[in-house]
Amino acid sequence: MGKFMFRASYTQQGLEGVIQEGFAARQAAVTALIEGAGGSVEAFYFAYGDDDVVGVLDGSEQTAIALSLAVNRTGAVNLSTIPLLTAEQMDAARTKVPDYRAPGS
Repeated sequence: MGKFMFRASYTQQGLEGVIQEGFAARQAAVTALIEGAGGSVEAFYFAYGDDDVVGVLDGSEQTAIALSLAVNRTGAVNLSTIPLLTAEQMDAARTKVPDYRAPGS
């Protein structure tokens, strides 16, 4: 299982829907969606600015991908999902960094 940050912004259609339905109801619907896909919600916040919703979910990569596909295909929300990595995961990757020659060097 991994952790993934999700960031969502509503389209006009999505914003109209959430205003009509209510923010608590939308949070409950998203939580149920994530849990139904085999994940769990660690954090969920509404925001304003570039993002309307930010949160953290626990789940597999397949769960995160499936959720992204399900939400983005509606056209009501633009969702991005970012894998969150621990220092241990980064150190393990650091030991495998290959030599790389930059273009023109």
